[in-house]
Amino acid sequence: MPHQTSPRHDDAHAAPSAPSFQPARSSRTVSHAPYPQTPRTARRSAGSTSQAGSAAQQASSRSGARRPEALDSGLRDVGARSSRPGKHGEARNSTPSPHIAGRSGSVGSAQADVVRTRPHRGLRRLFIALAIIVALLILALFGTWNWVDRQLNKSDWVTNHADTTGETWLILGSDKRDGTTGDDGTVGFRTDTILVLTKPKSGPSSLISIPRDSLVNVGEDYMKINAVAQAAGQKALVSQVEDITAQHVDHVALIQFGGLKGIVDALGGVRLCYDQTVNDVDSGLNWQSGCHVADGSTALAFSRMRYSDPQGDFGRASRQRQVIGAIISKAANRSTLTNLGKLNKVATAALKSITVDQSASPYTLLQMALAFRSATGAKGINGSVYWSDPDYYVDGVGSSVLLDDAKNHALFNELAQGTHAPGTVGTLAETFQQ
Repeated sequence: MPHQTSPRHDDAHAAPSAPSFQPARSSRTVSHAPYPQTPRTARRSAGSTSQAGSAAQQASSRSGARRPEALDSGLRDVGARSSRPGKHGEARNSTPSPHIAGRSGSVGSAQADVVRTRPHRGLRRLFIALAIIVALLILALFGTWNWVDRQLNKSDWVTNHADTTGETWLILGSDKRDGTTGDDGTVGFRTDTILVLTKPKSGPSSLISIPRDSLVNVGEDYMKINAVAQAAGQKALVSQVEDITAQHVDHVALIQFGGLKGIVDALGGVRLCYDQTVNDVDSGLNWQSGCHVADGSTALAFSRMRYSDPQGDFGRASRQRQVIGAIISKAANRSTLTNLGKLNKVATAALKSITVDQSASPYTLLQMALAFRSATGAKGINGSVYWSDPDYYVDGVGSSVLLDDAKNHALFNELAQGTHAPGTVGTLAETFQQ
């Protein structure tokens, strides 16, 4: 009668190898169990015998296959325990120690303690480190937020015009003259650059310029739109823009062009492109056709020049959008953001040259910068408003740009809804496409 191997002894031959505690590599750690889990080994059928095991062993030996070292060591250990004589010389019970013969994948009590302790200690240290880093970041951001908020020059700009879809920023560029007279007879300051930045809830952002010579009616007086703020006040200018666009202006940012020089110099210059060779006496721009890294003085002259531009004021508006876009792009560059010294100089120069509305904050400025970058990118919308006559003469005002209200209302409605296709818009864009 063949010798029968006890089920306990047979299970010992199937003992799994020791579990590995090396964590799997992943971009994020998701733990569904408190301890590392050991894969379960396949069970033998209830009818398995030592002879069957020996036959399989011989077949494995003939095929050249080797058992894992951990399994061999486990068999040697169990064999040693069962073959050593007991206290009085009798054979010891062949049943392995409960520390060994627990559920598949179990280990000794000391090893189990390691399993239960090491992961918890490692995770606890990791959480503590992450908590410290997050706390430091919050403190740094909170401190920066408060510092920027304290430095902001705020003024009353926004009207009580009914709210509309999307978010609208009015970005103004002012060439303040401090009581001197400009080339068109305007005393004081003028808003020579008028940009409407629109960010819909979904869809492409847009940046549309309004010509500085656009004809508007303030009360009973006709005037160019760049003179409205000086003549009738800041809110009157915002109200005129809302009439042109049929959209509520949520925030306003007025940039002194003289301040651009300090910002560009703090950035170490910005890359600008213009396909004309220019030596303009009025603006001081001396430019060789092509793309160049411009310093602050050159970028300022690049923004002001219009008499040597074949497109006149429309060409200047386009170059001004380019300058502001280049500044935002370089300010948001990694080389700037990781250089605390440069970042501080840029922020200080920018905050000195900008005035915002009363409800503006560091967050709204960040949103404005991101929307501006998106609008001037490949998937954005930029250009100018529509006009019906670019040389409309009015007594006491001079040559003006007569705007097309119906087309502009339809345009800005699409921009606010996010339904307009990316690209260039406006009368000037359509003229070049013909």
